[in-house]
This record gives sequence, C-alpha cells and structure tokens, in this order.
Amino acid sequence: MSASSKKKLRAEENAAKLTEKQLSERKEAKKLRIYTIAFGVVLAVMIVAFIWVGVSQTITNAGVREKKTVALTIGEHKINSVEMNYFYVDSINNFYSQYGSYAAMFGLDTTVPLDQQVLDEETGRTWADDFLESAQSAAQSAYAAADAAEAAGFTLPEETQDQLDQYSANLDTYAKINGFSDADAYLKAMYGNGASKKSYMDYYTRNVLASAYQTEYRASLSFTDDEIAAKEAEDPAAYNHYSYHQYYLSTSKYLSGGTTDENGTTTYSDTEKEAARIAAEAAARSLVGDNIVTVEDLDAAIAALSINAESTSAASTAYDDTPVSYLGSTIADWIKDSARKAGDKTYIASTSTSTDDDGNETTTVNGYYVVYFDSVTDNKFPLANVRHILVQYKGGTTDENGTTTYSDEEKAAAMTAAQAILDEWEAGEATEDSFAALAAEKTEDEGSKENGGLYEDVYPGQMVTAFNDWCFDADRKPGDTGIVETEYGCHVMYYSGDSDITYRTYKITEVLRTEAYNQWSEDLLANAVMTVGNSKYIRGNLVLSK
Repeated sequence: MSASSKKKLRAEENAAKLTEKQLSERKEAKKLRIYTIAFGVVLAVMIVAFIWVGVSQTITNAGVREKKTVALTIGEHKINSVEMNYFYVDSINNFYSQYGSYAAMFGLDTTVPLDQQVLDEETGRTWADDFLESAQSAAQSAYAAADAAEAAGFTLPEETQDQLDQYSANLDTYAKINGFSDADAYLKAMYGNGASKKSYMDYYTRNVLASAYQTEYRASLSFTDDEIAAKEAEDPAAYNHYSYHQYYLSTSKYLSGGTTDENGTTTYSDTEKEAARIAAEAAARSLVGDNIVTVEDLDAAIAALSINAESTSAASTAYDDTPVSYLGSTIADWIKDSARKAGDKTYIASTSTSTDDDGNETTTVNGYYVVYFDSVTDNKFPLANVRHILVQYKGGTTDENGTTTYSDEEKAAAMTAAQAILDEWEAGEATEDSFAALAAEKTEDEGSKENGGLYEDVYPGQMVTAFNDWCFDADRKPGDTGIVETEYGCHVMYYSGDSDITYRTYKITEVLRTEAYNQWSEDLLANAVMTVGNSKYIRGNLVLSK
C-alpha cells in the first residue's frame, strides 16, 4: 500500500470512529470565541490522562537508551524515543478525550496491554500499532508545519509566549499537588523513561507553533470574485439550505408469517419478504397521493396507517434550514433538484446491497422514505457585525464532573449588572464609539476586549443559540441594543451593522479555503519525508486502567 493510500485509509478509519450523534454534539458545543489557543485544556487532558492511564509508580531511570534511540526521522529531524512517547501517549489521550466511555464500543479493553489487543486479525495490527501510527502522523504534521512557520518567519505572539511560560511554571505546581517532587518526576511517570520538563516543553512549544501557523495560514487565504463564482457554478445547490418533512416506512413493519426456531428466532421466506415490501410501498404511495396537500394532511394519513393503530404520536419529522451536507444520501438528489417547489412530495426506496461468495450482488429494499418539500433558502443574506459586553455569572456550584451550575439569584445578579451597563451607555452619548469604549472597560470576554467587544462577519451557528438568534433576528437593524442571557453569562448587545459578505459567499469561500489548505498540508507532508525507526522503547505494553 502506498504512503498516500495509507493516509487515506487512516483518515477514513478516524472518520468512522465518530457517530453522527457525536458530530452533532460537537457542533452544538462550539464556544463563543472565534479562536483561542487553549492551554488550560491541555493541562486538563493531562489530569484526565494521568487518572486514566493509571501509571502506578514514578519512573526514576534517566532514559539514556530512549534518548539515544531514533524512533522516527522526519526530513532532517531525528526524533528519539522520549519525544516519540510524548506523541504516542498524547495520541491515546486525544482518543480518550474524544470518546471516553465509548472506547469499549471500538473494542478497546483498558485493562489489557495495548500491544496484546489485536485490531485487525488479518494483519495482526494491535491497538499499540494503531496509536503509534497516529503518533507518527501527528509528529510528521507538527514538524512539517513548524518548519514551514520558521521558513516563513512566523513567530508566536508575545501573549502566546507568555502563556507558554506560565504553563511551564504551572507544571511544577501541578506535579507537587499530585505528590511528585517536581515536573520531571511527574512527566517520567506520565510518559516514561527520559521524559523531562525541558524536553516536554520543547515538544509542546513546537506543537503550539505548528498549530498557530496552520491557523494563521488558513485564515490568510483569500479568493477573487471570479474564483468564488466558478466554485459556486460547480454545484449551486451545495450552498442552499432546505426545509422538508420526512417519514420512514420500514418493510419490517409489514412482515407476517415466518418460521420461529427453538431459540425464538423468526425467519421469513423470500415470498413473505416481497409481500412486506409491496405492502410498505403501497403505504408510501398512499402518503403522496393527490389528497395530500399540506403537512397536516400528511400527518393525518400517517396516523391512519394500520401499522400506527396503537400509536398516539406517529407523524412526519420536520427538518428546518438543513445544509446539503446533512441531507440523507437517499433523498439528497430529489431535495436539491432546482425544479423543486413547496408542496412537492415523493417516496424513495432505501436499499442495501450484499455480495455472496461468488461475487453476485443482491439489492434489498429496506423501506421507503416519504418526503414533503417545504422550502429552499439561498443564504444570500449578510453576515453580522456585532459588539457585546459580557457579564459572567459569579459563584456557582461545581459537581464532581467539573460542571458548574448557577442559581437563579446568581443569574439575576448578572442580569442586574448587565442592565446597569446598558443604562450607563444610554445615559451617555449612546453611540457605537461610546459602546466600544464601555466594552473595552467592562467586558469579561478577553477575546473581544481590545476590539471594543466587536465580532465581525459572524455567521449563523457560530455563536451560542441565544446570541445567534439575536444577531439574525429578521427585524435586526444597526444601532439596536439588548441583553441576551447565555450559558456564559449576560451579554449587553449592540448591532453594529450588516457585513459586506453574505452567508452564501462565506460558505463558498470556506469550501475554497478548505480545499486550498488541505492541498497545502498535503504538500507540506509530501516534503516532510518520514522514516520509521526503532520503536522498541515506545510504551506499547501500556495498560490504560487498572
């Protein structure tokens, strides 16, 4: 298998590890700030990792062999086993931070050494191999981007460097709190022989530099109007959002007869399966007849189906303002058809294909999607420019999982403080400039403090729900003010005005930016030739919990 094929396979395996639900949850969990390097998150992950990895003793060996053993070569960089263990253990930490208790669903047993758990019976690849490959890829990406940053003369901002220095100092404090003499002792216990504060900070700083430059490079990409128009012309529907109702009729609901064995397992003949398919299709056809004019008609017909005789809630599901990427593949082409208009309806078979030992394919109809089309939005509305002053909640109660909740009284106190700020602004010049000055003085959002509380080119879904809804209210106009309550506190809002960029243009530009960035990344990796060395001292026998 070629190197590019391995990378593609790797990407597909990682993508498969995310369920649709988890992806959705990730989207909902977006933070208010547009961008920040979260040093505290890394420390929190290390805390979790220390508990999860379950290292039972402090390793005192100096790690001379590990320091002299080259585990990986990237271009002219020779990475010894000590640094490779940083990448390796952190790849495990990253996996756990993403999936946590879901690890068992992927077949990972945290009580058994990683190198004794086989992931692929055919190749013999173990979990240790899997994490090591992830670590090698991470190392290649980090070194490639860091080298590019240095070649471009990119340096970390002073604020970021200060945060790195503070993080280094915090390592010693954290180590002592957890019973270690210093950061060196803690890092040896965490990452293995030879680990030290100096080498770890070198590793960590390189990763921060690489990440910061990657973000900077991506943000710097820009495109001409002609390039944007050409990309849009390739697939105009890709940048629309669609609203529709959907109902699924499974053929299994219409199965009857069957033969039940002594274990209670019922099987059905091909004739019985075909009869069920015919019945399901007939039901689907009845839901798109001429008598179905409105969604209310559709839901009434659904409720009247024989299979729903004992249900009190059978109805279609509404999908509002749905991006093309969220449309099911079975119905996407019908939904995206430019001829589609409100009230159109259809039913579409959901099928699966299987192949027998002789290579013969069999297509099975599993059910039918009934789809009622509501509307399409072309997203040609402007993005928002908005200023805000954040008043955070004070106090709160933090549970054992680290989740902080606030009482009604604590929330009311934040609202009172926010109202006082708005009143102060209204009693003064009541201009955008005076609001910006007040934001610079009073806001508790460090990400916008120096910018007078301003966020420009805010796109739908970027901010938390209440903040987003205020910005994109249909009646919103420049100069509007208000107070919005979110999970972060109370926000005194000022609508600065519409952006010159539409949401549609933003979406097209993001596609172009992603394509250009991915090509740049691929070129960097292609030039950062990687050669696997001696992995003898990589912690393949690690037991993650005891």
